Amino acid sequence: MPEYEKAMRPEDITRLFVERSNAGDAAGVAALYEEEAVLAYPPGELTVGREAIRALWEKVLAGGPRFEPEQPLPTLVSGDIALTSTPPKDGTGARAQVVRRQPDGSWLRLLDQPEFARPADGREAAGS
Repeated sequence: MPEYEKAMRPEDITRLFVERSNAGDAAGVAALYEEEAVLAYPPGELTVGREAIRALWEKVLAGGPRFEPEQPLPTLVSGDIALTSTPPKDGTGARAQVVRRQPDGSWLRLLDQPEFARPADGREAAGS
């Protein structure tokens, strides 16, 4: 496996994701996730584990999609766990990830919810 740049801040993962996705590097995208990470994608499904995430991104990236960087919202950090999020450029929903600091000080995604949408009835979620 090639040596990839590590995310030394939680916010670095979003930038690295865009760079690697636009390069068509599914293995590089998967390297941003912990071995047993959970990705809520495709919509309505879960993809579990780095290898399954790599296989999924290999299929997605085969179509040559282009990703644009999205400005991250402020990161919430508690010890070795952080919550990162970005509002999509199209103004719909949100994206959120839980990341964990690794023993070498780098960060990897543990949970990834790339697409949130408003509930079908349009009501705000409780506590929002």
